[in-house]
Amino acid sequence: MGIETVSENRSHGGTQGVYRHKSTATGTDMTFSVFVPDHEAGAKLPVLWYLSGLTCTHANVTEKGEYRAACAKAGIIFIAPDTSPRGEGVADDDAYDMGQGAGFYVDATQQPWAPHFQMRSYIEDELPALIAEHFQVDMARQGITGHSMGGHGALTIGLRNADRFASISAFSPVVAPASVPWGEKALSGYLGEDRAAWRAYDACTLIEDGARADALLVEQGTADQFLEEQLKPELLAEACANANIPLTLNMRDGYDHSYYFISSFLADHVAWHAERLKA
Repeated sequence: MGIETVSENRSHGGTQGVYRHKSTATGTDMTFSVFVPDHEAGAKLPVLWYLSGLTCTHANVTEKGEYRAACAKAGIIFIAPDTSPRGEGVADDDAYDMGQGAGFYVDATQQPWAPHFQMRSYIEDELPALIAEHFQVDMARQGITGHSMGGHGALTIGLRNADRFASISAFSPVVAPASVPWGEKALSGYLGEDRAAWRAYDACTLIEDGARADALLVEQGTADQFLEEQLKPELLAEACANANIPLTLNMRDGYDHSYYFISSFLADHVAWHAERLKA
C-alpha cells in the first residue's frame, strides 16, 4: 500500500510528517500525521495513537497538542488520523456533530453513511497495516488516546482490542454515547435504531458486557462546557468500579474542552503510556 508525503518537518529531534493514501475501507483519500523520534537504525519504536474529536482533522493535535518533546524523550511514535472520510461524493450533514468531521469511529450500516463511513475498520485494521509497512513501529507495543469523540474512540477501540493495546487513556471522552445527545444522534444515524448494535461503541456497555483493561487514565476539565450533558465521566467511574478496572480520573479544576486543556496534560499521558510500553 502506497503513501504520499504531504509534508515533513524537523521538530524536537525527530520528524513530523503528514501523509495521504487511498483508503479501501472508506473509499476516499485519507490524511494522517506521524511523529517519529530519532532512533538507531533498525530499531522499532512503540506507537501511541491519538484520535481527535468533532470537527477536527489530523491537524488539530499535530499543530496544538504539544506532544513532540515528550514523545522524543520517551522514544514513542505518535500517530494522528483524520476523524472521518471526506471529499466529493461523501455524505455529509449541516450539523457539526454528524457527517464529515464526525465519524465517531464506527462502521456505519445505514444509508447514506455506509459506503464511506467505515472508521472502525480504518482505525483498527487498515491504517495499522499501512503504518507497519512504512514506519519502524513495534506493533507489539501500542497505546491509544484521544479527545472527546476521539476519547470515545480510544476507549472503545482499546477495550475491544485489549490484547493489542497495552495502554488506554482519554481526554474529555464521551464515555457513554448511548446515553447522551451526541451519541444517540450519531449511533442511531450510523447504525440504526436497534440499540443492541450500539453496545460495541459505548465504553460503559462494553465494560458491562465483559471488556477489560489493566488500567484506564482519563483527564477531564471541571469547566468543560459539555461535562454534564455529553461527557458524564461518573458513568465510566461506576462501570469501572463494578468491573474492578483501575481508573485514574483526573478532574482538572478550571480547564475547559479546548486544546489549551489537552496541551497542558498530553505530555503527562505520553509518559504514562511510555511506562506501559517499555520493551
